[in-house]
Amino acid sequence: MHFSGEAVSSGSGFFLFLAVALALAFECVNGFHDTANAVATVIYTHTLKPWMAVVWSGLWNFIGVLTSSGAVAYGVVALLPVEMVLNVGSASEFAMIFSLLIAAIIWNAGTWYLGLPASSSHSLIGAIVGVGLAHSAMTPGLKFGEGVNWHQVENTALALFISPIIGFVGAGVLLLLTKKFIKQPELFQAPEGEKPPPGWVRGLLVLTCTGVSFAHGSNDGQKGQGLLVLILIGVLPATYALRMDSKPEIVHQLVTSSQQTSEALTKKANGTVLPNKEADQVLVSFIKSDGRYTDQTYAAVASKIKAVYDLLHDKGSMNDVDTGHRRDLRTDLYLASGALDKLIKLKKLDGEEARSAGDYEKLAKGLTQYIPLWVKVAVALALGLGTMVGWKRIVVTVGEKIGKSHLTYGQGASAELVAMATIEAADRFGLPVSTTHILSSGVAGTMAANHAGLQKETLRNILLAWVLTLPVCMLLGAGLFAFGLYLVFNVLGLR
Repeated sequence: MHFSGEAVSSGSGFFLFLAVALALAFECVNGFHDTANAVATVIYTHTLKPWMAVVWSGLWNFIGVLTSSGAVAYGVVALLPVEMVLNVGSASEFAMIFSLLIAAIIWNAGTWYLGLPASSSHSLIGAIVGVGLAHSAMTPGLKFGEGVNWHQVENTALALFISPIIGFVGAGVLLLLTKKFIKQPELFQAPEGEKPPPGWVRGLLVLTCTGVSFAHGSNDGQKGQGLLVLILIGVLPATYALRMDSKPEIVHQLVTSSQQTSEALTKKANGTVLPNKEADQVLVSFIKSDGRYTDQTYAAVASKIKAVYDLLHDKGSMNDVDTGHRRDLRTDLYLASGALDKLIKLKKLDGEEARSAGDYEKLAKGLTQYIPLWVKVAVALALGLGTMVGWKRIVVTVGEKIGKSHLTYGQGASAELVAMATIEAADRFGLPVSTTHILSSGVAGTMAANHAGLQKETLRNILLAWVLTLPVCMLLGAGLFAFGLYLVFNVLGLR
């Protein structure tokens, strides 16, 4: 069996197909929740017909996904145990990816069925942490919790916690400012029957829907992309381990930088040279969230960067790298860039050393942290399909069940403008946030600012879903991973 010119076994081909299907299914269910929020106001206010709103939102989600940087995708990957990122492709690593995706899908589908705007981001991150904890508990030699990138978890959790507060306060303040400075009463009216709003109001609401859809695609659309690329690297390393379309000048810059950086670090290591496998062990331990600097760290980084130089110094492009060495090159670049990033943050490098190390890190990540175009297209289509299938339940909740009065045009526009700005800001920092949380909090904020009152039962259910998402998905992910390993090792006999 051949994929992308690489020969794979029938078992690997099956795992590849199943993993890709699960990743796209997660994005499809994500469309039930988060993308539906983007079309809630234009559908609920009769600005656009449902089919028009869904198609329009899907188009801008598509554009958002295509123009995304990949920072959020690899921010999600950074939550995974280092060993899994490096060794993806074994049966146990597939079990890990299957488990966290299935756990997130189960929770998202369940909360969607109940019409609760729960967070796809929370569910995925909870499942990743649960799988990571189970992995550490079931792996001999690892302490419980070791391998989970707790620093990245902390940053992500902080973003997920703060963003709804920004949505609530920001949308409420924006509505009050709009009332003060825009003296157009029709903007602050609720829809009358199925009558569409005035033309300029319709234009405003279409614009805010467009902005949220684009922002959602650029952030939420990335969350499954990094996992999907990991799957491809595991099965088809010759094709996907490195960015094969990198320009020759990038390869030349990396070679030059590798020579200079390895020489500088070798001097700091007093000429110490570590064997390849020993350097791997030192750096895997170092780049973990609880990893500590040791006397061998400089030598290990220098060894990895020297290995990159030895492999690339006579190559004109990435296609000249032997197919059997591409996965090893990715591992060397991943470990070296991760270690340099941590050394800079620990202030072990400064001045010219830090600048050179930072340049090397960017070059290395440019070759290893990328998203193929077809993956972006597939994810964008999955998001759009999910919105078309499941938009109605979430639209009704956002439009009718958060406040005691109907959502006005100005409230919808304020909530969406703040959601768009918050998501775009998070995207720049590579942080996954929840469109659902921000927008529904924004709607609640406008209701509070408008003294319209809030429906306590709905808010209680939403808050309950928010509070339960992380622990439930952690338990689901851990349980499914344990069951998956049992199947892999005891039933299928794989390793």
